[in-house]
Amino acid sequence: MSVEKFNLFSFTGKMKILHLSWMVFFVTFVVWFNMAPLKQVIMNDMGLSIEEWKTLLILNVALTIPARVIIGALTDKYGPRIVYSALLAVCSVPCFVFAFADNFTQLAIARFALGFIGAGFVIGIRMVSEWFPPKELGTAEGVYGGWGNFGSAAAAFTLPSLALLFGGDDGWRYAVALTGVLCLIFSVIYFTNVTDTPKGSTYFRPKNLGGMEVTSKGDFFFLLVMKTPMYAALALLNWKLSPQGVAMLSESVAVTLYVLLAALYLFDAWSTFKVNREIFKTPVAPEHRYEFKQVAVLNILYFATFGSELAVVSMLPAFFAETFELSMATAGLLAGMYAFMNLMSRPGGGLISDKFGRKKTLLILTAGLALGYFTLSHITGQWPVWLAVLAVMACSFFVQSGEGAVFAVVPLIKRRLTGQIAGMTGAYGNVGAVTYLTVYSFVDASVFFLVISATAALGFVALLFMREPGGTITEVNEDGTVELIQVGSH
Repeated sequence: MSVEKFNLFSFTGKMKILHLSWMVFFVTFVVWFNMAPLKQVIMNDMGLSIEEWKTLLILNVALTIPARVIIGALTDKYGPRIVYSALLAVCSVPCFVFAFADNFTQLAIARFALGFIGAGFVIGIRMVSEWFPPKELGTAEGVYGGWGNFGSAAAAFTLPSLALLFGGDDGWRYAVALTGVLCLIFSVIYFTNVTDTPKGSTYFRPKNLGGMEVTSKGDFFFLLVMKTPMYAALALLNWKLSPQGVAMLSESVAVTLYVLLAALYLFDAWSTFKVNREIFKTPVAPEHRYEFKQVAVLNILYFATFGSELAVVSMLPAFFAETFELSMATAGLLAGMYAFMNLMSRPGGGLISDKFGRKKTLLILTAGLALGYFTLSHITGQWPVWLAVLAVMACSFFVQSGEGAVFAVVPLIKRRLTGQIAGMTGAYGNVGAVTYLTVYSFVDASVFFLVISATAALGFVALLFMREPGGTITEVNEDGTVELIQVGSH
């Protein structure tokens, strides 16, 4: 672990790793959200209906749920340097396919595959945790998450102008293709400029790749319960694409996918059992145990924080336009203030967590989150626009600071499983987005905000059961020697 000072203006040692990591995460978000700002030109050029466009939006986030779990496991096994570089290179392919697609089917397949790039986030969580001591971890993870997340806003600000600059009917295609080129460039930069750990440090790997390790029988069944919502969210997406929803899939294909999802869940449960079968014969020594409830609480909190962020970002421009009778351009600009808060709020949440303790910070931020969305549910056309924007920005502060505080805790649970824990928690964010957006398709904005507020209140209750991380994590080196990793931030 590097001992140099935390200096954002430095580009050496651990700070170089942090800067390069948020930059590649930033690129993944530019690519993941390169479609939304070009909506009108793509729809016109490709002759898409609004239903087909909404289908592309759903497909864009569908694969991210399993991808975050898979990428998290691969990161723990092979290290973040190789996995991040490979993800960027591989995902440039569907990006180019989308840019030069001839029909809706090609667009849909490319967008579905691009959901994988949304998993890049979890790789950097493990990388940053290898380079920073516990007392700086929340701040470092917050900078990584917040500055990288800003890629979606950067795409919205720059891609329409780039499309105009290229000009003609194909301007949007060159703008999208350019983000694919960025992917390839940063794939090489990252691979050649980072290492998985500081010199002399050990990179702890899980014993198996087949499933997450737990350390008690009760936790094994708890893990199976917590896996269920991820499959339920994918089933919900399937239902949306079936004849009961937008009718992109036929009845027989939808039924086949339901059966496949059920089979996948059973296979996942069996793989997890194979990884953990020893705990049914021999209890795990106390010093090697970790509590899975810590992971479960973080999952629920990320469902409410990042899940609501993804959902709100996609409905807020239209909400402002309809509530205050604004033009889409003005509404988009005002709604952008929600995402803009990421630059400071997420690092802020991590910093507060480092200074004042993990659990206390999360309790305050989750309470603020519940109150924030409750306030948004009362916005009407009678409100002054500036007050509505202020309420949205205040709520956004609690949402994104909460995300920063959640990932200040993730690397402190079990070092060698950090990628898998980050993958599962990250996937819960996408499960939240799918759930909230589905709710939004049935209710008005006021009820939608109330539902998020209620789930945040549930998160607050779950938090009461979380234990403040402290003491040490025991890890075993490959040569059999035991290493104690300090966890307390004070």
